[in-house]
Amino acid sequence: MPKICLVTHFFPPHIGGIEKVAEEQGRRLARSGYQVFVLTSKTGKQTTSHKGVKVFSYSVLNFAERFGVPYPVLSFEAYKSFVEVIRKCDIVHAHGHGYMSSYIACKVAEKFEKPFILTQHNTFIDYRSWLNVVEHVNDWTVGRLVLRDSDRVIVVSRKTMDYVLRLGADASKTSVMYNGVDTNLFYPMNKEECRAKLGLPKNRILVLTVRRLVYKNGLDTLIESASLLTRGHPRLVFIVVGKGPNRNLIEKRVRELSLEENVKLAGFVPERLLPYYYNAADYFVVPSSSGEGLPLVLLEAMACGLPVIATIVGGIPEIIENMANGVLVPPRNPEAMAETISTLLSNKELGATIGNGARKTVEKKFTWKENLRRLQEVYDDFL
Repeated sequence: MPKICLVTHFFPPHIGGIEKVAEEQGRRLARSGYQVFVLTSKTGKQTTSHKGVKVFSYSVLNFAERFGVPYPVLSFEAYKSFVEVIRKCDIVHAHGHGYMSSYIACKVAEKFEKPFILTQHNTFIDYRSWLNVVEHVNDWTVGRLVLRDSDRVIVVSRKTMDYVLRLGADASKTSVMYNGVDTNLFYPMNKEECRAKLGLPKNRILVLTVRRLVYKNGLDTLIESASLLTRGHPRLVFIVVGKGPNRNLIEKRVRELSLEENVKLAGFVPERLLPYYYNAADYFVVPSSSGEGLPLVLLEAMACGLPVIATIVGGIPEIIENMANGVLVPPRNPEAMAETISTLLSNKELGATIGNGARKTVEKKFTWKENLRRLQEVYDDFL
């Protein structure tokens, strides 16, 4: 039985895109006959096993999260955990080039002559602040070393590939592997029944987004576009599912624009309820401003047959064929977003066509089954 060590800065129950990918791949690998170990940060909520995988957690400092940056700093004792787990595995597979966890895993794998595989998810995140300098420094130190020493680099989009190649990744060892979605969990359901289950209004037009409440996710753009739209469409309600360090700033801006009746922050929603939120909505928005590789929520909304409006960021344009399975808008442009949503509001047939196209796209190209098949091909090269 091949032994795989998955290394990720955070892991469920901590919420995030990388966490979700690691979880989905880990449990599917375990079901396929691999023995899977996860090395991750201790958040106080982990268990020693999770959906068929064994979880080993180590102590960290998480002070950067207050700035919306999920970058845990490892303790000195963490190294022992890496050695204990990695030395008994056949392959080490880390997520994220710039994390200390990936760097240490890379060095320990090298020490014990274990193959080291890296999956890179995001592109450069433009914080438009002093954090950009920190990110550049991290990219060209920790990130560059990890990319250089990886035996294989997997990226979730072509745009992410451009990013890692600029940092020195070996093109001959780098390949695109798109994320997947569980089409048996996320699929079209009856809108009225979903609204009734969630206690959402029957007679309002609902625009949904599922985002961690941090700067790069573009919620400032979404709120500004809501302010423009609700002047002519007072029945519109924007529902924001998710939590994060910028919630207070978002609530403040909602009050400043007098949008309390039109913008609702739903907070954290467990995965079992997410399909109902998608299906209760009329439209879905991915308002990201930068840093995207391939957002899972985009694929989830498309799997539910929702008309999607998404910004031209990262790998999103690689998935969205404009006006066929979604609509693309420029980032940080509330006017363009408002105009696009308004167009869909006035043309329900177009929205239905886009939603149908979205579901077909996901079924054809973006399932976890296909993702796992590609991942096993990579593993087979080293086993």
